[in-house]
Amino acid sequence: MPSLPQPLSIGPHTVQPPVVLAPMAGITNAPFRTLCREFSGGKGLFVSEMITTRALVERNEKTMQLIHFDATEKPRSIQLYGVDPATVGKAVRMIAEEDLADHIDLNFGCPVPKVTRKGGGSALPYKRPLLRAILREAVSGAGDLPVTMKMRKGINDEHITFLDAGRIAVEEGVTAIALHGRTAAQHYGGTADWDAIARLKEHVPEIPVLGNGDIWSAADAVRMMNETGCDGVVVGRGCLGRPWLFGDLVAAFEGTGAPKAPTLREVSTVMLRHATLLGEWIGDEARGVIDFRKHVAWYLKGFAVGSEMRKRLAITSSLAELEDGLGELDLDQPWPAGADGPRGRTSGNNRVVLPDGWLKDPYDCAGISEDAELDTSGG
Repeated sequence: MPSLPQPLSIGPHTVQPPVVLAPMAGITNAPFRTLCREFSGGKGLFVSEMITTRALVERNEKTMQLIHFDATEKPRSIQLYGVDPATVGKAVRMIAEEDLADHIDLNFGCPVPKVTRKGGGSALPYKRPLLRAILREAVSGAGDLPVTMKMRKGINDEHITFLDAGRIAVEEGVTAIALHGRTAAQHYGGTADWDAIARLKEHVPEIPVLGNGDIWSAADAVRMMNETGCDGVVVGRGCLGRPWLFGDLVAAFEGTGAPKAPTLREVSTVMLRHATLLGEWIGDEARGVIDFRKHVAWYLKGFAVGSEMRKRLAITSSLAELEDGLGELDLDQPWPAGADGPRGRTSGNNRVVLPDGWLKDPYDCAGISEDAELDTSGG
């Protein structure tokens, strides 16, 4: 990168370098955000798991835990999912009036069936009037809090929505837009279309555009900004089992040189801290370790760890058991070649589950009501 990127402005908040942790269900809870922030030196923006507006308004117990932020998290960022404009408006006003967060992001990118079959997530921008109504309610209810949105290119190649959605967002006062360069039908398969990010940046020059998709290393992030002209990057699956990626990103964007890749010993230390933080957050060590199990394969990707040991580590239920298992590994292994590639879900789906008749008319929003709201948070 020939020069340092410009700081990213999200309302009154300056994000420098312009790096954002993408909301991921079951992943970007307070413990994981803490790890990522520690590696970045507190630089960047770290967004919560997806919070369902109905569950927030009803003060669902799990949801209220998910919106808990550590005292050191500034700004506090919440991602909301909603389908009903009135419910979204209530949730946003609740956040603003009760000082629950400093920034609100709206989810229009989730491709999972339980979300799209309700007309939410990546299905929703197809209904242009509904998208406008939700954004209008959110921006008006947020007061001084900045409202951003994250979306995909569209439902499939025949129903592309990102340019229309971007223009509506600008008109309704959205502060910034993040675009994942895939359609809902692609899920996480294939290759992200970075050209779409460049097109959106040209289409809505009034506000920052952030790029998302296929950022597996700091070099990928730098390349995305250079190739697309986007104002920042949103990193999701690339940091699974690799929270130190945010340290790499800061170094790359600040021009300080890449940190040394960790050995398996250093990775194991991070794994134990991650599991410990989860137990402290949940209030139960065993439940924390059980929740950590899904991260084991991501952390160990590429290292020489036998299949039996991988299975054993993936069924641990105490910190002692996890520590003992890790202690039996060859911890002096260097970072393995090729371990920087895709992690997490990488398959496509090619089918999007939608409400009956959803694609007949992009302007017909009949039948969408508060009943379409999900009642649980976290995706």
